[in-house]
Amino acid sequence: MVAHRVELQGNTADRIEALLSARLFLEPQYVDGRIYFISSLSGLLSLYAMDEEGSVPEPLLPPQIALQNPELIGGYSFAVLPELRQIVVMIDADGDENYRPFVIPLEGGFPEPLAGERFDGFRSHLAEVDEEGSILYFAAESRDEAQIYGLRCDVRTGEVEELGHSPYGAFPSAFTSDHGRVVLADQYLVGDVVLYEPDGNGGKRALYGTPLEEREEGAEYPPTGFGSMHVTAADTGILLITTLFDDSGGVAFLPLEGGEPEQVAVDGIVHEGEGELERLQHLDGDRFALVYNIDGVSWAYDTQFDEPSRRLTVNRVLVGEGDLTEGVVHGLDLDRSSGSFAVAFCTATMPTQLFVLAPDTPPAARTRERALGLPPELLAPGEDASFTSHDGLRVSARLYLPSQELGHEGPRPLVYYIHGGPQGQERPNFAWFSMPLIQILTLEGFAVFVPNVRGSTGYGLEYTKRVDRDWGGQDRLDHVHAMTEVLPNDERVDVERAGVMGRSYGGYMTLTLASRHPELWRAAIDMFGPYDLHTFMERIPETWKPYFNLILGHPETDRDFLVERSPKTHIQNIACPLLVIQGRNDPRVVEGESHDLVEGLRAAGKDVDYLVFDDEGHDVLKLPNRVRCYDAITSFFSERLTAH
Repeated sequence: MVAHRVELQGNTADRIEALLSARLFLEPQYVDGRIYFISSLSGLLSLYAMDEEGSVPEPLLPPQIALQNPELIGGYSFAVLPELRQIVVMIDADGDENYRPFVIPLEGGFPEPLAGERFDGFRSHLAEVDEEGSILYFAAESRDEAQIYGLRCDVRTGEVEELGHSPYGAFPSAFTSDHGRVVLADQYLVGDVVLYEPDGNGGKRALYGTPLEEREEGAEYPPTGFGSMHVTAADTGILLITTLFDDSGGVAFLPLEGGEPEQVAVDGIVHEGEGELERLQHLDGDRFALVYNIDGVSWAYDTQFDEPSRRLTVNRVLVGEGDLTEGVVHGLDLDRSSGSFAVAFCTATMPTQLFVLAPDTPPAARTRERALGLPPELLAPGEDASFTSHDGLRVSARLYLPSQELGHEGPRPLVYYIHGGPQGQERPNFAWFSMPLIQILTLEGFAVFVPNVRGSTGYGLEYTKRVDRDWGGQDRLDHVHAMTEVLPNDERVDVERAGVMGRSYGGYMTLTLASRHPELWRAAIDMFGPYDLHTFMERIPETWKPYFNLILGHPETDRDFLVERSPKTHIQNIACPLLVIQGRNDPRVVEGESHDLVEGLRAAGKDVDYLVFDDEGHDVLKLPNRVRCYDAITSFFSERLTAH
């Protein structure tokens, strides 16, 4: 339980309920005039369907089953298989992320395990889908050993075939139309991806890239940045995203019979600004959607691929103009029978909505979610607050200030909010945990500063990789520079009344900043952040350890470095009150990390409160828990930052 809490009443409690009353609508799949999607209509995430014209959403799963946040799941959350009149849905247990595939009828029903017990003992991800052939591909992480298995499942028969395995992936990434050839991917560090295919004899045939075990010490191997792959309609090559030609990502064609990637031109792009190509999504035949992340907001295009000329031509801007601007897309899908698209979209001030884009017509909203009783003009759209860091590097950031209509006067107390990852990005994304919280804090009179320091995604691969093997190094100094050299120059912000908070890696950085730079903070909130990097790496799933050995450091050969960068080493210096929030079922940063932190601080006589959610994992998703969590955060900062 949280001690010393301010009980929130009146406007504050109402505002929390108002913002969280807006339900989520995510990851639409549009099939034969019906839209299937994930929503929090019942207070937890579940699966629903509605008519394309708009109708009362129909629940497809029993009410007690909670689905995971699609942004954490790693692959498809579900797949509609119209030929079988079935849906395959990935289900875990209250956030433990041990996903297993289940099957329900197209009209909904009680889930039955796909392929019996075949997926027992794995943490599986639905990687690729052939909805017409009812064939699915999975990346299945063993729960006992550091191996990931690429699997193919024929849903008609329930037969599951192993394609390959690797400590670094064996992710099924593309397949030919007859499924005779399958492309698997291993990823060592972010962007360092190699492609190969099973040779039919238990081995593998390289397609592109040098496997880790074949690399020469001291030699350089440029990261390929491969992602979002699909075999072209002619079955002659793979269309994919790569950073080989552009650090921000571009499209390339890789011949299946061998050779070098060939750059693909894209004609008709209309957006401007800094960002990166985020996703290439197959629509139908030679049609592909290109989704860009530009200055944190989404642009999406419907394009046509001409294979002989290696050229993509834009047919239509799907997201980025009109009603679908200055926000984030949370899935789009083409209904091949009608030619219409379903799009889920939100902004910093607009909750997620479902839109239908019929051919040659503007987007038509099918939902009207809103923050109940809160006029949009009271919410904070945010402003660009990018800055030049200590070594001359440009760092993207946004500053959210209370609306002038709220009547707050004078410099505002500051909440410094750090995203997770570390290779993630804070965006104008109402569907993510942070944005409703940012809005609650600005409604309460706080300024909220949200930086995307080095290591963040969204600004090119080289920027993203600046945090590799440097957790708590230059990224930490970016934050210190912002707090000491940038924000003090903004007369609207009171850095003398500053609190820091973050989730996951952001929790790690919160603990690092609060302990290594205690003079900067009056309060700190850590949400499931690693405390001791050695025990953190011991406690993560076995299949994650090879990756973390590369990106963070090896527990044996890099022991001194990990000790120096662990918050535990410096935590006795913390001077401000600390609130720690944790999900009991978290597999990424297990509850033991937060428990050790709290017990250590209490033994040292430090001011620390601890809030644990027994039915959550690496997120807080269920509505009653979110209300309680946001209440605890708001009251903690209100008590400690608002007094002069």
